[in-house]
Amino acid sequence: MTDAQTRRAREGICLPVRYRNPVPDTMTRLSDPRPAGDLNSLKQRNRLAILDALRRTPGMTRTELARQTGLTKVTVGSAVAPLLESGWLEEGALQYRRGGRPGRELSLGEHHHLMLGAEVGVHELRVMACTLSGATLAQRCISLSSPAPDDAARLLAHEITTLLESDDLGARRLLGIGVALPGPVMPGEPLLGLAPNLGWHQVRFLDLLADHLPALSGIRLMDNESSLAAFGELYFATHGAPESLLFVSADTGIGSGLVENGAPPRIIRGVHGLAGEIGHTLLDPDGTLCHCGNYGCAETLVSGWRLRQQLGIEDSVDLVDGVAALPDATTAPVLKQAGQALGMLLHNLHHTLNPAEIVIGGTLTTLGPAFMDPALARFASTQRRLLPEATLITPRVLAQHQLIPARGAAAMVMASALSLLESSE
Repeated sequence: MTDAQTRRAREGICLPVRYRNPVPDTMTRLSDPRPAGDLNSLKQRNRLAILDALRRTPGMTRTELARQTGLTKVTVGSAVAPLLESGWLEEGALQYRRGGRPGRELSLGEHHHLMLGAEVGVHELRVMACTLSGATLAQRCISLSSPAPDDAARLLAHEITTLLESDDLGARRLLGIGVALPGPVMPGEPLLGLAPNLGWHQVRFLDLLADHLPALSGIRLMDNESSLAAFGELYFATHGAPESLLFVSADTGIGSGLVENGAPPRIIRGVHGLAGEIGHTLLDPDGTLCHCGNYGCAETLVSGWRLRQQLGIEDSVDLVDGVAALPDATTAPVLKQAGQALGMLLHNLHHTLNPAEIVIGGTLTTLGPAFMDPALARFASTQRRLLPEATLITPRVLAQHQLIPARGAAAMVMASALSLLESSE
């Protein structure tokens, strides 16, 4: 690797998509900005402050940026220039303010960089490419029949390679790839502890993926799918992102992820990466056997796999289609009971984590009012009994949920790339 290539890899600024240079396969974790100690470090922190401000509030002028960040106008001007040149920022229309000179709007660049996000689901593999603002450039999705980890890595590598050859991506610079997995990932290292619904245990998925993509450049990271979904929903939010956000994944299994706002946002993980594993909290110790080995987990009351068991729907049949094919008299009581169980989980999460916003995604949300109405009604009826004066939290249910974890994985790549961005001067 040349000195220039080494610098690019360290910066998280990679070669164009159509020319890929290998870099070490590592799991990137965000860290606090380095303390100021020299001029380059100070310039880096100023650029990061500007990029983060425009991520949260796009369209600000240089003057507004100076007011927002506390930097001088001269400092903002000197920091913006190289960011424009390198494609991290773009200029927009002139803004005329009363009593001052007009200034051009600034926003994150949408035409020079891209991130890849992927999700290994229980039944599907999904991969997408997106811009710095989270806009989708291209996407692919294939069925997955619970294969071995290396088979999943091989299939995902093929989909990534095909996606990167798409004409929709042009000559953008690839920042890296993030992978969302359906289980707890150990904090600080790329190790999937357990994915009960896939039957995976102690899997270093990035190593497997690297074997099939040795030349893919940029950052590589992996994390829990619900945590990454929460991260992406908050990271790509603009003009008033919440103080904290809880994402509840209602799919084959049930999981959640909590993120606190910041620069960058922070995922709450727990010492073993188990924070948010609500599907495996015990609700009935004498209940049904769960895939994790315990009895009476929350997933035995509400989950895609449990609904299939109760309604006799084969894994080869789409769950929503399978429910629709059955008579309402059969499905209504099962869906109502499962929905009420989800409402109980929302109540418990609200009282234990107390997030500012709750977002629900996953296949089960598409089962319609027969499932979602009992869930939301149960949560609304119980959440304020402990503290009646508290603001009512109304969950936001995502209509389009398929790419949310993958998009969150891409958001983590971007945040990681920004944390590594160094002066090119």
